Order: sequence, then C-alpha cells, then structure tokens
Amino acid sequence: MSETHPTAAGGSPVTEPSYAHGTSPTLLLGDTIGANLARTVAARPGREALVDVPSGRRWTYAEFAADVEQLAYALLASGVAKGDRVGIWAINCPEWVLVQYATARVGAIMVNINPAYRTHEAEYVLNQAGISLLFASLGHKSSDYRAMVEEVRGRCPRLRETVYIGDPGWAAFTARGTADRREELLAREAELSCDDPINIQYTSGTTGFPKGATLSHHNILNNGFFVGELVAYTEEDRICIPVPFYHCFGMVMGNLAATSHGACMVIPAPSFEPKATLEAVEQERCTSLYGVPTMFIAELNLPGFADHDLSTLRTGIMAGSPCPVEVMKRVVAEMHMEEVSICYGMTETSPVSLQTRRDDDLEHRTGTVGRVLPHLEVKVVDPATGVTQPRGVPGELCTRGYSVMLGYWEEPEKTAEAVDAGRWMHTGDLATMREDGYVEIVGRIKDMIIRGGENIYPREVEEFLYGHPKIRDVQVVGVPHERYGEEVLACVIAHDPADPLTLEELRAYCEGRLAHYKIPSRLRLLESFPMTVSGKVRKVQLREDATREG
Repeated sequence: MSETHPTAAGGSPVTEPSYAHGTSPTLLLGDTIGANLARTVAARPGREALVDVPSGRRWTYAEFAADVEQLAYALLASGVAKGDRVGIWAINCPEWVLVQYATARVGAIMVNINPAYRTHEAEYVLNQAGISLLFASLGHKSSDYRAMVEEVRGRCPRLRETVYIGDPGWAAFTARGTADRREELLAREAELSCDDPINIQYTSGTTGFPKGATLSHHNILNNGFFVGELVAYTEEDRICIPVPFYHCFGMVMGNLAATSHGACMVIPAPSFEPKATLEAVEQERCTSLYGVPTMFIAELNLPGFADHDLSTLRTGIMAGSPCPVEVMKRVVAEMHMEEVSICYGMTETSPVSLQTRRDDDLEHRTGTVGRVLPHLEVKVVDPATGVTQPRGVPGELCTRGYSVMLGYWEEPEKTAEAVDAGRWMHTGDLATMREDGYVEIVGRIKDMIIRGGENIYPREVEEFLYGHPKIRDVQVVGVPHERYGEEVLACVIAHDPADPLTLEELRAYCEGRLAHYKIPSRLRLLESFPMTVSGKVRKVQLREDATREG
C-alpha cells in the first residue's frame, strides 16, 4: 500500500519530521535493581544465573543471591552509606557481577573504572568521583593494579580501603558480612528510590579528562530489560558475554538483561579472546552471543572456526560500530544467529536508544541501527539550529526518555552542553531517519571528512571498500591536506599479508563507482587497529599516527 502525504495550503507536500517514539503494552519497571533481582530469584531459584568458564565456578539464582547478600552485608559492616562511591577496577570475573548487585542493594554508587587506565587516569577518576572503597583485580596483561593503586594512594585522600579480587583480602572482606546485618540491609533498601544514582561510567573523551555519566536504577534496569525483551529472552537463554563489564554493553545489555529475564550470564574469559569465546558458546550451549563487529570478524577468521558447534545460538547483539554486510551474512549463516540484533546507543543513554527487531531483514540489520526502543523518543536535528530535519535529511541524533543520564558527575556545565532544556541528549552522531522510522548512522560530527568543501561520511566509503577481495577490514579517516583541508585515508587490514593491496589497486576499484572526492588518496596497511577496551576502533589514534608519519 503506498503512503500518502498531506499537502500544505500551497499544495506542496508536507514531509514527515525525523521524530519517532516507541510505544509498548509492556510497562516500564518501577523497581530498584535489588528488588528486581529478588523477583527473579523467587521465581527461578534453581535456574543457573552465572557461569565463569575459566574457573569453572557456577551459581544458581539462589546461590548468586546469597553471595550478593553476603557482600551487601560486608559493605554495610565496612561503613558504606547510601550514595557512597564504590569503585571497581577489574577485568571480567564473577566478583565484578557480585559487586554490581551488592552495591545496588545498599544504595552505593558503583564507579566503573576502565581496566586499560593507567595511574594518571585512575587517579583522576578516584578523586573526581570521590571513591572511598575500591575493588580491583590484582593484574591483567601489562597492568599491575596493586602497584598502580599504591602509587596514587597518597594523592587520593578519600580512598580509605582497597580490596583485591583473587587475593585473600577478598575473602576477608566478604567474611565481614554476617546475617545479623539483615535488618539493617532491609531498612537500607526501604530508603532506596529507583531514581537514585547507582552507577558512574566514565566516557572516553578524545580531549581532556573523561566525564562521569551518572545513571540511576531506573535508567539501566529498564534499558537492560527492554533490550532483552526485543531479543525475546526467557529463563531458557544463556548469554555469552565477552564484552567488558565496565561498559554498559556488558553490565546492562548483558547482566541486567539476563537477571531481569532469569537468563544465565556466561563469562568466557577475563577479556576478549576469540577462541575462548567460541569454546564457551559450545561448552555452555549458549543461545546468545555479544560483541562489536571486530570481535565477530576475529571469531569468523579464527583457524578452526568451523570445528566449533555453535548450533545452539539463535540470537545475540552486535553494537559499537556498523556491521559490514558480508560479516552479517556469515554471522547469520555460519554462527546460526538468525535473530541477531543491532543496537545503537551511548553511555549517557544507559546505553541503547535504537535496536533492530528479530524479524528484520539483512538490509535493515546492516544499513540501519534499528528503530526507537519502547518508551523512548528520538529525533534528528540540524546541528546548527536544533530544528528537526525532514525524514531522509542528515543531522544530529538526539534521544529523550527514561534512559537519559542524571548528568555528568559534579559537572553541571558539561551536562548542560549535552542535555538541552527539553531533556534531549545530543549524541554528536550524524544520522538519517528513513520513512519507516529506521535510523542510519552516517558518522560522528567530529569524524566527518570535509575535503575541499565536500562532506564525506567515512561509513559510506568503508562499506564500499569492504567489497574488495583483498580487504579484510577497513577504517576511513580524514587527515590534514594543505590544499583541500583534509584528504581521505584508508587504513586496511589485508586478507593475505603476503599479497598486500596497493594504492593503485584501491583507486582503480573505486574509479567510476565513487565520486572522485570520496576516493582515498592515501593507504596505510596495518596488522590491527588501535582499539578501546570496549572494542571500538580509535579513529583519533589512526588520524594522529598517519599525520605524524606524514
């Protein structure tokens, strides 16, 4: 059936604005995280809640709730008050999850600290958030967390205690939690509101220090719940979570989506390892797998990939950056993830605002980031004027609703720059809303390349270049140019390093198929891309490295 458009008084068609809101017969949850967990435990005490594949440890929901409660008692015994900031600087492990739910039960604000941080960044976060109690891993890869904490401790006056996971100190700390604290815990929980701040996540700023996005029970519990609803989670689901807990992808879309549906959280490794991930899916019969596209690319290209039995998978979530068409085809066909979902969001919106649906076709899963979630609003505005654009016209994507953060911790001016008077969160992403309400991300406002006055969206060029047989992965960035202001650089990981792509081959492939100004004038061959801990490519570093090398 063709769509008809109303006409204005003068006879010209009236275009639909780039605005959409999500309706749903399923109501928002009014619970705190602790109360929601209690509902799940009461309904499914014997179901498996958490599996740590590296250590072989397992918890049913009843066992998980008991350990969360004991840790909550220990927090009370240690003098943790409602609103106190409790830091967690750790790789993925069961203790991370226990801290997440125990702090929520006592009303403390858990502060996620990026495991990749070094002393300078960690010291800033410890002081800016006013962390009084810190849980930390002993170490991971090149990071010795104990040594780093000792180095900065004297410059962090609010930090009174550090508990190391994997050290006897963890057991000693949890042993403080005794059942005679039960009445105190119940009294504390009775004081809590679902609108209380419960989590601070530091967004990785490209300039200056990161900002602490402050999120409530209501923000993250509902976001995790509705993400889980849209992939149809039930107590039968087992979610493999190789993405970091310190980020919303792990702790909200993973953990809270699981516990709000009685599903099982599966930890394949302390940090992402493609082989460990596939082994965990096979061993634990996972039905859902998470990752950013580069993680799925690494899994699909793993020697022996086809030897893993992934037939139990039905769904999963891909987020963080756009998924190339060819990768999505393989994920659906070879990983059995017919119902895989694409999610889009940002830390400041808890995180997901847009998501594809289970029955969306390949084009919608690769060409868009889905449509608005239930109970949220999105719009696309002119970045200069703030006026809502007509559908099909690019502009800045904005989100409003239950998911928008309370603000940046103790930074009201920066909060006001991001969240306007109408409570719209400005994402900084350039987007286009289609007639059907699905949204395409065309780039970051700051990543857009302006070459000789022409706007170039890197995503469009990347998607085209993925079709070249010699290219396994590609990132397109703008680098300074004396005449044009910027020129287009393609950073390429080759399928076969022994048969590298040349700039001449690349340009010949583009000739006549891309506008001349979009064709890369420079090529860098790389073995890997610089990544954030959450699995996003650091385009800023690609630009800086190329500019420095000339």
